[in-house]
Amino acid sequence: MKRIAVLTSGGDAPGMNAAVRAAVRRAVYSGLEIFGVYHGYTGLINGDIKEMTLGSVGDIIHRGGTVLYTARSEEFRTEEGQQKAIAQLQKYGIDGLIVVGGDGSFRGAQKLSEKGFKTIGVPGTIDNDIPCTDYTIGFDTALNTIVESIDKIRDTATSHERTYIIEVMGRDAGDLALYAGLAAGAESIIIPEADQEMDDIVDRLHAGQRRGKKHSIIIVAEGVGSASKYAEVIKERTGWETRVTVLGHVQRGGSPTAFDRMLASRMGAAAVDLLIEGKTDRMVGIQNNKIVDVDFDEALAQKHQLDLSVYQLARTLSI
Repeated sequence: MKRIAVLTSGGDAPGMNAAVRAAVRRAVYSGLEIFGVYHGYTGLINGDIKEMTLGSVGDIIHRGGTVLYTARSEEFRTEEGQQKAIAQLQKYGIDGLIVVGGDGSFRGAQKLSEKGFKTIGVPGTIDNDIPCTDYTIGFDTALNTIVESIDKIRDTATSHERTYIIEVMGRDAGDLALYAGLAAGAESIIIPEADQEMDDIVDRLHAGQRRGKKHSIIIVAEGVGSASKYAEVIKERTGWETRVTVLGHVQRGGSPTAFDRMLASRMGAAAVDLLIEGKTDRMVGIQNNKIVDVDFDEALAQKHQLDLSVYQLARTLSI
């Protein structure tokens, strides 16, 4: 193992830059040459590859997004696209590749590994929906962004005595909605992993009104549908004026938290170590605050599991 490369793929997540920085500096420290692949798998196919040095990753640990940029590649899903990617890696004499991204990015890395090219995955997604790791890079930052937004919306909700329905990201996972709802004291949290009847949501609103509550916050994960749909039903059932806020891509941006910077640094360095050890077809993760590595097959075959005891706690505390 003399030359390796790193790319970021899929949706951007705060902390990706910290992971790239760690990979580059660990590689240089270990006597390896390292290259950055720009624009994800699209850049890999097109040969958008440049050598990186210690200076290449200076002053990026605190920046959101990814300095390597990211893009989705339909061509890479094809056999021809994958062969083009391997040809580019061979052209540059690269022996191993680190892919920072989500499950779609990992499936791409797995395809390269199946063709004999050494690959290691680093989980970077705000959705926190990757199995075999407690946290993914970017989740903590996005969570804090959401909680800060909810706190500000609550001020307006209180002033106008209204019910606010806030839609958050997460794709098919409810982690962001659940953790944000618990941290911000939402009255109801609607997530894909738990059934919550509209009758229960309305009953909770009425119960709050009876004890003198002037406002309510309801968090909706995008995986269960739009916040507007719930707002319409609540207005029909209660007659109350509601407001909808879709936080959108603001959740992906911003300077990563200390937790995400530390997590990304640990994972990025571990990915380099795994390549040096000759390992491939594996994903770096964190379990019980220990860095681990698991086979792609094991990670991708499982379904992400949300800790529903946290959901029950949130329901208990929001009575």
